[in-house]
Amino acid sequence: MTQELSNRSGGPEGGGTGFEGAAGSHDQREAPRFTLLIRAAKLIVDGREFLCVIRDAASKGIKIRLFHPIPEHKTLEIELGNGDRHPVHLVWSTDDFAGFRFPRQIDIERLLDEGQGAFPRRQVRLRIAMDASVHSGGHRAKVALQDISQQGACIECDKWLLKNELIRLDTGIVPPIYAKVRWRRAPRYGLIFEQTFRLDELARLAAPLQFTRAVEESLEGDDASRPTGNRNFG
Repeated sequence: MTQELSNRSGGPEGGGTGFEGAAGSHDQREAPRFTLLIRAAKLIVDGREFLCVIRDAASKGIKIRLFHPIPEHKTLEIELGNGDRHPVHLVWSTDDFAGFRFPRQIDIERLLDEGQGAFPRRQVRLRIAMDASVHSGGHRAKVALQDISQQGACIECDKWLLKNELIRLDTGIVPPIYAKVRWRRAPRYGLIFEQTFRLDELARLAAPLQFTRAVEESLEGDDASRPTGNRNFG
């Protein structure tokens, strides 16, 4: 079922981004649209990062392919693989797609050029700060997961790991991941997975990690807001 937050012009059925209707046909002609894109990006929901694919873009908004429902939120941003980040407003959404409007027009040529930005042509990485564990040399050690991509991850670990060492990464949420240590700058290590993920696989793998972290942060906030100290009841 489609959730419409504004008029339907240019929405999912029409294949457009869905932000153009109120602006009129004259503005639509002045804002070139680039369709049939397949550009990996991140949808940032209140600071939590989720993988998506840009499928339709113009200077006023974009349409993306989703791999999960959009959670309730206060802020939304789109971050490209090169590190460029743009705030957006949700216009419409379905199970698989969503249309967003930019608060102000953007440089569409820069959005389409992956060779610009802080990280040109780098694979999209999801920043996920959560506790996990590694199994190495018959021993288990706690680690802090920092980020994850289709090919690898970055962790922080107090245990000394050897370059090219095969380890098993356990989060307790998703199936174990086998990887080798590609680089080390202790206590930070870069891992390369034994089996790389397709984009949709990583999106569905990472989403539960982000949702779990959101629940943990919510519980931590509840604990912090509770009054402390002795109470007098009489």
